[in-house]
Amino acid sequence: MTARLPLPHSWNDLWRRVPWLLPLVAATTLAAASDGYWPATVARMLPLALLAVSVATVTGAAGLPTLGQVAPYAAGAYTTARLALAGHTFAPVHLVAAALVGAVTAGLLGMLLVRHRGTVVLMLSLAVAELTTITATQWRTVSGGTDGLAGIPAPHLLPGTPHLTADQPVLLYATAVTTAATAATMVLLHRHRLLLTAVRGNETRAAASGHPVTTYLWLVHTGAGAIAGTAGALLIHTHRWITPADVGFDTAALALLTAVIGGTHSPPGAAVAAVLVLGVRDVAAADWPGHAPLLLGALFVAAVYLLPGGLTPALTRLRAEIRRVRATRRPEPLPAASRRTP
Repeated sequence: MTARLPLPHSWNDLWRRVPWLLPLVAATTLAAASDGYWPATVARMLPLALLAVSVATVTGAAGLPTLGQVAPYAAGAYTTARLALAGHTFAPVHLVAAALVGAVTAGLLGMLLVRHRGTVVLMLSLAVAELTTITATQWRTVSGGTDGLAGIPAPHLLPGTPHLTADQPVLLYATAVTTAATAATMVLLHRHRLLLTAVRGNETRAAASGHPVTTYLWLVHTGAGAIAGTAGALLIHTHRWITPADVGFDTAALALLTAVIGGTHSPPGAAVAAVLVLGVRDVAAADWPGHAPLLLGALFVAAVYLLPGGLTPALTRLRAEIRRVRATRRPEPLPAASRRTP
């Protein structure tokens, strides 16, 4: 009989990150069980959550802080909207088409962006975000101009099934897509974790060892574009309308800030942080009209000072502290002599 080999320690690290998805799934399940306002509200938070996963992938795994993920996000959204308006309302087709268009868009932009580092790539991605808004505003035949596109037909999952129009099915569908895309991202990043860590830590040494560093970063950027394109499809499925403001600089900045709050090295943490941030902006600020920017600013300042590194390192430190306290309270075993029976 052959012995079963133990799982590598890295797989244990991956498994410990799975609970990050549990708050997102629990919140959406509770919202789906309710009526009225909550299912639609939470469902409309999930496209930004998935966009934040894309931003965290580029910023954390590749080490390239970016505002430009709204470009593949917009490409996926407008592709989905045009397919739906043309009568193609099959949701899996939307997701695949949006992911492909997002990957192509990010791949083309990545040829320029991944050759730079630090502040330079951040400024270039800012230009990409602004050009995305301008393109969406001026390309009226595709985007509808400043009026946007409204009345987009609802998708359906399988041929012959009803369209996703009710709030609860839309929420459950959006949760499933967000969770599956985030989990797939974590698995793929985990498989190349050591290589990406080496590239971020010492790019010169990695290149001297024969690794095509620029190609690796381009692949990460392209893959993150596929995630952003999927998020764009989810935007159409949950909102069923789109304007250039939905893919503008405000969305880009919000996605980057949520990635920072959640932890740039934790895509699931970025998704949870996006739901938290939008909850503050859209729910908590409802009782103080006009004060949403103030509340968001206070949240960002508090996160920077109280949670350095984001939510993920904070929870990791808290878990380590709990284990330490439990270890100190655990009674020491009695000496062998005292355990002997007379």
